[in-house]
Amino acid sequence: MGGPAAAAGPPDRGAAPGLRRRPRRQPAAAPAGGSRHHPCQAGIRPGGDPRRRPGSGGAGGGGGRYPFGRLLRFAKDTPRPGPPLLVVAPLSGHFATRLRGTIAGLLPEHDVHVTDWADAREVPAAAGPFGLDDQVARIVAWLEALGPGAHLLAVSQPAVAALAAAALMAEDGNPARPRSLTLIAGPVDPHLAPTREGKLARSLPPGWFANAETALVPPPFAGAGRRVRPGTQQLAASVLSDLQTHALAQAAQLRALAAGDTAAAAAHRARYDELRSVMDVPGELYLDTIHRVFQAAELARGRMRWRGRPVRPEAIRDTALLVVEGAEDASCPPGQARAALGLCRGLPQGARHHHLQPGAGHDALFEGPAWEAEIRPLVARVIRAAG
Repeated sequence: MGGPAAAAGPPDRGAAPGLRRRPRRQPAAAPAGGSRHHPCQAGIRPGGDPRRRPGSGGAGGGGGRYPFGRLLRFAKDTPRPGPPLLVVAPLSGHFATRLRGTIAGLLPEHDVHVTDWADAREVPAAAGPFGLDDQVARIVAWLEALGPGAHLLAVSQPAVAALAAAALMAEDGNPARPRSLTLIAGPVDPHLAPTREGKLARSLPPGWFANAETALVPPPFAGAGRRVRPGTQQLAASVLSDLQTHALAQAAQLRALAAGDTAAAAAHRARYDELRSVMDVPGELYLDTIHRVFQAAELARGRMRWRGRPVRPEAIRDTALLVVEGAEDASCPPGQARAALGLCRGLPQGARHHHLQPGAGHDALFEGPAWEAEIRPLVARVIRAAG
């Protein structure tokens, strides 16, 4: 995202102020990829530094700059911006601008902060690794930067990290633990209704993914020597996983051009310009996702550890939980995210909510008519009820 101010802090590698740490592993040998930077073109102006409240801060400055991303607050000209909401964007190959429709819908009623993950090819290898444990720690640090009373919303890929962060904060009695947590899709238990890609991930050894799906960033990029999952490979995998939908979209574009429907043609081009704007993902996070999420399903099986410490979702007792799924979601089929409701058995039944959106695919859950008409109002109601 371009242009906004973000406070600079010391280059912490993911330390979370409220969590007990274990010794960090040494930076991995670096390995790359091709992607291009995509400036923010949203009609919303992000600006201002994340607010500091009692209890925020800690190593790395909590809300400021960080080698692998920054926290952006979307400024509004009002003395009452609404309840603070941390939106955790997917770190799976696209920039946070992918959520422009999500943020636009949330802005009127909420004080929106979004994770703006860095393109890993631009992060120097000296900054060290960034895996699943680091993503968990970064979510905690950013929640602490917002302070008590914030809410948390994770879209797709970070669902496991967001739920783990909430669990750790709850067990610690951290005053900055989120008042509500919304998971929009996300592979909490990918062994339920597994996709073709999920089955493939479970059938191949971790070494295969390291060799075939990651590469070393070449010079002259700042991240030369860092191992990444190239964004171009994520783009190819995304298209191939739903090839029929993309073929139909291209056919619709040809019809729009033939009919002179310039508005429809422009909307199609804008959507695919966004889809083609990809970023490289830290290799450690990609491989952790393959092994710890898709192969071992650590969180769902009660075996997840954050730097050696058990992660216990049942410790969550006062964070309202909303899980949103799409009935036609080919990327994260129904049931995978809903598993979070069973894991959070310490929550009263009335604090656990599930919404299955009829006819909705993956992207429709956070942008477009279904998001605007049904899902966004539901998210707002859960946030209001949680206080």
